[in-house]
Amino acid sequence: MGRRGGSRSRRSRQDQPDAWEDSVAGGGSGSAPSDDSGYGSGGRSGAESRGRGGRGSRRGGKRSRSSAPGSLPDGPVDGSPASQGPTTDPRAVARAICLRLLTMAPRTRAQLAEALRKREVPDEAAEAVLERFSEVGLIDDEAFAAAWVSSRHSGRGLARRALASELRHRGVAEDTVKEAVEQLDPEQEVETARRLVARKLSSTRGLESAVRTRRLAGMLARKGYGPGLAFRVVREALESEEAENSAFSAEPDYPYDE
Repeated sequence: MGRRGGSRSRRSRQDQPDAWEDSVAGGGSGSAPSDDSGYGSGGRSGAESRGRGGRGSRRGGKRSRSSAPGSLPDGPVDGSPASQGPTTDPRAVARAICLRLLTMAPRTRAQLAEALRKREVPDEAAEAVLERFSEVGLIDDEAFAAAWVSSRHSGRGLARRALASELRHRGVAEDTVKEAVEQLDPEQEVETARRLVARKLSSTRGLESAVRTRRLAGMLARKGYGPGLAFRVVREALESEEAENSAFSAEPDYPYDE
């Protein structure tokens, strides 16, 4: 009896459509009954809701893929100019590269041109950007060369020959190189050489005179000093040191007071 009653109850529920489902399907104003199960409205279990929703979603997905009259596509049509994107402006790329490099450190025009070539920027765009940067003062090889000579001479003790070589390596024009290195006073160059030798002199003590001379002169040569100036400054330093040692050893020894 219990089983037959259960069958009748199931048939009764099947014959009578759910009020909330009928309201939603028919667009009525019926309200969903409250449900404390946490699965959502409608009083149905989560599995039943997901099952029906899944079927509906699949049907809905098929409908969304079919183009309804007057609907817009999800993206540009394949093969159209819009699908290929806008063409990158070579001048914008060149400006970005130059600004980034100039922010990191001062650069010559030749250095920036080489960087643009490595990044395959068209020559016409690169030349236009470099010319514009020169007009507004962002590229100034004369100022670069003058600052380079001043900083490298005071910081590293480089002579005019080494400074000129470094500027040429960075693409500075020969006239600009010559003008920049000529700003270095020859007397200042000699004083810098003397200071370099005096700093290195103590580390060569204990060696033979010829070895000391060769090492000290070689150090000056690597910094761009000519052989005549280098050997002269080294000889003066060694003679001055010898004179000081002789004067010290010639001083009489005074006995301590008893």
